[in-house]
Amino acid sequence: MSTLAASARRFAGEARAVVLAVLLFLVVRIFVFQPFTIPSDSMEPALRIGDYLIVSKASYGWSRYSFPLGLGPFEGRVLGRAPRRGDVIVFKLPRDNRTDYVKRLIGLPGDRVQLIHGVVYVNGVALPQQELGATVDPDEPSRPVIAYRERMADGSSHVILRDPDEADGETTGVYLVPEGRYFFLGDNRDNSLDSRWPQATGVGYVPARNLEGKVEFIAFAWRGGATLNPWTWVSRFDPGRMFRKVG
Repeated sequence: MSTLAASARRFAGEARAVVLAVLLFLVVRIFVFQPFTIPSDSMEPALRIGDYLIVSKASYGWSRYSFPLGLGPFEGRVLGRAPRRGDVIVFKLPRDNRTDYVKRLIGLPGDRVQLIHGVVYVNGVALPQQELGATVDPDEPSRPVIAYRERMADGSSHVILRDPDEADGETTGVYLVPEGRYFFLGDNRDNSLDSRWPQATGVGYVPARNLEGKVEFIAFAWRGGATLNPWTWVSRFDPGRMFRKVG
């Protein structure tokens, strides 16, 4: 009986340790950081297919979509903080509230956003673009593009890619961003389904509650993404992108 009692106590202790570990993991995932992977090339060159991102869940407060399966017990945002123009953000696609998207924030509530020949105007003021030269899409080497450094009003900047010839979505009407919503663009401008297209077919305006968090850095990366074949975990591993800050 003493042996059985000792085994039972040991099992109970191990079970408590497992439960506590699971609870700690869930707390961190819901309230602090969450990993995401990049399935598309719409945010190149900042983010590439196969990047494994760490996203800060606390950057903008918490909403129902901070919880697994969108099962948060409240509407709106708790301890919400306004995002900054230029942030790279993971959000739930408004038309299904399930699919994770990652884009760069361009328009805040009340902003007027327009693109003219590929240049972004916010409230009538252009975001300056400095041409960096011809290159190719990192994940589509057969696709020629031109790289530009786009500068935000606060002085921060990032690199975008554009087709040599004007493509759909490079010249648009004026988008008036509604209150409580945001306007996003992909950095790979002519290969991105974003807020330029209406919610029924694209992203449209993204409600504040759909923001999941700010992308902080790339933890790991696999060129083109790893597969179930363990060899690709080694052959495609890209150490040069590890711990790269995203901005």
